[in-house]
Amino acid sequence: MAKTTIKTTAKVADTVRPEIAGAKERPGWHLLRTVAGQITTPLLPDDYLKLANPLWSARELRGKILEVRRETVDSATLVIKPGWGFSFDYQAGQYIGIGVLVDGRWRWRSYSLTSVPLERRSAGRGSRTITITVKAMPEGFLSTHLVGGVAPGTIVRLAAPQGNFVMPDPAPASVLFLTAGSGITPVMSMLRTLVRRGQLGDVVHVHSAPTESEVMFAPELAALASEHGSYRLHLRATRTAGRLDLARLDEIVPDWRRRQTWACGPEAMLEAAERTWKAAGVADALHLERFAVSKTAAHGSGGTVEFARTGKSLTVDGATSLMDAGETAGVQMPFGCRMGICQSCVVGLLDGYVRDLRTGVEHEPGSRVQTCVSAASGDCVLDV
Repeated sequence: MAKTTIKTTAKVADTVRPEIAGAKERPGWHLLRTVAGQITTPLLPDDYLKLANPLWSARELRGKILEVRRETVDSATLVIKPGWGFSFDYQAGQYIGIGVLVDGRWRWRSYSLTSVPLERRSAGRGSRTITITVKAMPEGFLSTHLVGGVAPGTIVRLAAPQGNFVMPDPAPASVLFLTAGSGITPVMSMLRTLVRRGQLGDVVHVHSAPTESEVMFAPELAALASEHGSYRLHLRATRTAGRLDLARLDEIVPDWRRRQTWACGPEAMLEAAERTWKAAGVADALHLERFAVSKTAAHGSGGTVEFARTGKSLTVDGATSLMDAGETAGVQMPFGCRMGICQSCVVGLLDGYVRDLRTGVEHEPGSRVQTCVSAASGDCVLDV
């Protein structure tokens, strides 16, 4: 989403640290981190830890980009080595937040993990790296930077894995994957995980891309179809064949109504899937992942946003999210997916009105609002 100019020269602050994943499962390490924070006051533990290893941090999750591996002309896989506190026993299909310092500002986005989680029973084995696969979007500043501009060795910030678009263990007896474009990324983690577990059973995968050359992971998908007879892959080049008409899905997958389905791709495809599965009376068998929430055209007036607990304020236009406003003003804002999905950024609205950028609906004082997808509609005061 393009950001409009904010009327301020205030210093951009670091965002609030993500929750340290695995703290409950690793009480010894978490206690050591806490003690380190206490005995090094007033200096930050990071002032000492980063001298030994830039991935050690007492206040945030960090990672180092080890490799940027091109997948297609406009997509790449980033191999990341997470630092202290990262939990590798995430679930296949989940996503992480990644923050990259660009031009003096931490830019954050969420991307699906394409790597295979390390299960607790095998925690001592396997790779201690993760991967995300990013497609450069014309309107996506950070995605373009990650695909074409980020250098191996770059230190990034990470938010803990999250998301409910996951593959259960054991997997269902019959599965349908319905993906398009970069919507294949969470499903790639699922496929790789099923192979590792020996659970790649009756799976049909229908994937759409503009052309065959733009199919992400094409060699790996072809190898899966060749080596596993139970995995059936249907590729559709939409530039020549047109978009998949779900009303004709019976022609490709006659038994789709009896399959558990995971769908990820453009919003139009997901909306069509919801209608189709609901009409067939099998809506409970459809699992959806949305990468972003559509936003309406900016028509609010903007205003001065006051952050009550910090005493800071900032004047913004009607298209700037409250989260962006807070971070620009130097306020540590709670965050999660930054896409209006996970509810981690919700704060109280003490006074004034704010507008939901997706629907245009205005929220009144006393409401709790999602700061990543809400903007000022006149002057307002937030409880943060």
